[in-house]
Amino acid sequence: MNKKDYYEVLGVSKDASDAEIKSAFRKLAKKYHPDVSKEENAAEKFKEAQEAYAVLSDKEKRSKYDQFGHAAFDGANGFSGFDFNDIDMSDILHDIFGGGFGFGSSFFGGGNGRQTNRKTKGPDISVIFDMDFKEAAFGTETTVELNINDNCSVCGGKGGTGARTCPTCGGRGVVTREQRSLFGTFATQSTCPDCGGDGETYSTKCSHCKGTGKEKVKKNIKVKVPAGVDTGDHLRVTGKGPAGENGGPNGDVYIELRVKEHPLFKRDGMDIYMDLPLTITDAALGCKKEIPTLDGNVILSVPAGSQSGEKHRIKGKGLKSPARRGVGDLYVVLKVITPTKLDKKQKKMLEELSKTNLKTSEFTNFEKFLKKI
Repeated sequence: MNKKDYYEVLGVSKDASDAEIKSAFRKLAKKYHPDVSKEENAAEKFKEAQEAYAVLSDKEKRSKYDQFGHAAFDGANGFSGFDFNDIDMSDILHDIFGGGFGFGSSFFGGGNGRQTNRKTKGPDISVIFDMDFKEAAFGTETTVELNINDNCSVCGGKGGTGARTCPTCGGRGVVTREQRSLFGTFATQSTCPDCGGDGETYSTKCSHCKGTGKEKVKKNIKVKVPAGVDTGDHLRVTGKGPAGENGGPNGDVYIELRVKEHPLFKRDGMDIYMDLPLTITDAALGCKKEIPTLDGNVILSVPAGSQSGEKHRIKGKGLKSPARRGVGDLYVVLKVITPTKLDKKQKKMLEELSKTNLKTSEFTNFEKFLKKI
């Protein structure tokens, strides 16, 4: 019987790369696998694709095929031949189907599908912690309540007592269903229904967790929040999350911080800002003002002739860095308030003030600009 060209079977050119050959086989395997395809002659096409891939994915076999064609593997013309029943495709098929399919010995590789019950870390979880501005500034300790699945307190996560090898799967954790056809034996593997993939069963099932090995618990964990944190920062508490599988470690807890706004201070990195309201006379004559900071009040001298929007820095009165890289500053922003309600005496005083010569450089430049228009 004349066999179809292997390159034509996979739909690739003769100079195709290894990656292109593998990709082509993946597509055909997903299309024609007998356990998933309902197309006519799917098993035959799948076997044909496997044979083509087995040759073209092997550099030595591909080289022989390029020189001698199918004759390189049929035992003719002095060649030793090639037994395709010895091909083990379990790795590539596991990659394609995620371990859900296996094949009997008469269909290119045995693939016993033995499952190793690896220890698996539990899932990580995230919780939100709302804190006020001062707690973020100085740091705090808090307790976070979690509702998680932990190992059963009675059976220690085993699910029962009197462990023994599962008689259904023989300890492999999987069971195999075989189907026979003209083209060989096809086998589908699935998790053992009796042991759930553990490979073990127990003579006595734990009544507390009903054999699951897990129980819902409330757990309180203490968390130390460093000074200087901000909204969006995360803290990681290792090993305090949900239980793992097969004796694996517990997952981690990630705490997302949300800092409430302060009624007076505004934050910019490690620096903080505050507005200081001043009357016109305070700004014109100068004054001393008591300024609140995060750790007590200080006195700020406002010089005469101060203008609205001017900033005065009070060094070291900002926030600490969580990474211990110094301390920010407090910036006091002057805000001169114009009065909106005046009595007769106040109006007269302001009218007298308006007659004052205010020939500052700002006024002079402004008047010069007006004359040019």
